[in-house]
Amino acid sequence: MGVIIGKKEYFKNLLEVKYEGQESDNPLAYRYYDKDRMVLGKTMREHFKFAIAYWHSFVNSGNDPFGPGTKIYPWATSSDVYERAYNKMDAAFEFISKLGLEYFCFHDFDLIDEGVSLKESEERLQKISEYASEKISSSNIKVLWGTANLFSNPRYMNGAATNPDFNVVSYAGAQVKNALDITQKLGGENYVFWGGREGYMSLLNTKMKTEIDNMATFLHMAKDYGRSIGFNGNFFIEPKPMEPSKHQYDYDSATVIGFLKEYGLDKDFKLNIEVNHATLAGHTFDHELQVAANADMLGSIDANRGDYQNGWDTDQFPNNIYEIVESLLVIIRSGGLSGGGINFDAKTRRNSTDLDDLFFSHIGGIDIFARSLLIVEKIINDSDYIKLLDERYSSFDSGIGKKFTDRKLNLNDLAIQAKNNGEPTLKSGKQELLENLINRFIF
Repeated sequence: MGVIIGKKEYFKNLLEVKYEGQESDNPLAYRYYDKDRMVLGKTMREHFKFAIAYWHSFVNSGNDPFGPGTKIYPWATSSDVYERAYNKMDAAFEFISKLGLEYFCFHDFDLIDEGVSLKESEERLQKISEYASEKISSSNIKVLWGTANLFSNPRYMNGAATNPDFNVVSYAGAQVKNALDITQKLGGENYVFWGGREGYMSLLNTKMKTEIDNMATFLHMAKDYGRSIGFNGNFFIEPKPMEPSKHQYDYDSATVIGFLKEYGLDKDFKLNIEVNHATLAGHTFDHELQVAANADMLGSIDANRGDYQNGWDTDQFPNNIYEIVESLLVIIRSGGLSGGGINFDAKTRRNSTDLDDLFFSHIGGIDIFARSLLIVEKIINDSDYIKLLDERYSSFDSGIGKKFTDRKLNLNDLAIQAKNNGEPTLKSGKQELLENLINRFIF
């Protein structure tokens, strides 16, 4: 439907971002993201479902532990809580439409400031959700996923669903109920849980099994309520190993998958995997994606990157083409994302204070994914990559190797095979050849 302008145009000098091709030198144009271009059987738009993170793009003021915010947003200047929220939503829809995108993600209190009581918070959320419904109904913009902020308020200093005080658990339940209501009201396609404080700082004062059991009970309640109000989308859990907790219960993909299967949540929940969280867990992004895909739980991703010199979640915009190419190889070969998309859970730097910096950062992130997808298409269609990978495991495709994978052998059969064959010959993994192959298509 084109650009959406509210009562005021906030990005006045910035026009709708268009695809101009890789020869363009326009910093406010896409060089690779041609949303209707067919790649590997889908349009780029269908592959990615790019979403804007409401919190980083329209709420984050650039504050850090060493100083206050540096970004003065024109939509955040009013002293009236509702006017600020409406202005912020106008700015968000203008920005998303000028980027030519269709999705956003939100926490409940990104949309409007939390009230001093649960009743006041509910009233505020109802009013802003009415405004959001009007904006959505008159545009092509949709909600990729909603969630509740169960980590910022001091009441959650000891966790939300895992809090040792039942009164806090109850309050978290009320907050999730409201967030689910709004997500359903706005036609949200998914709902996310990030357990920022669902973990511990010290085992000396923690009953870990009690907390994990309670978290499972809480998630079952949320799932059951969501289904009862007609929410048919996926529930996602976003793994992260630590920060702000010393140890979080959703440490990494493998931990989350084990938890979901142990507590019977695996039919309704999938994973939302973030790049920077993967590296904080000591893994690569493609590793975390592959673990989720192996379990048929690869739902959605948060796109960003960390700083390899810093051991915390810096939430920078993605720009590492090697990382994205290898990750898209996993996603494409696994059949794509299940219900989710690519949310830019990334923020401009504290000293990037101009409004056009929001455009430059998102354009760069979008183009790095688009270019990587074109590279992956060539790797799959025009190289021996798949063939080389299949050949490495070809001994399991027929004969006794196939019997092994079909579970038709026992340990004695393996021992007989080993005696008959003798010492196996060494077979190279050809890692350097494959790295060169990837580089060849990148360059």
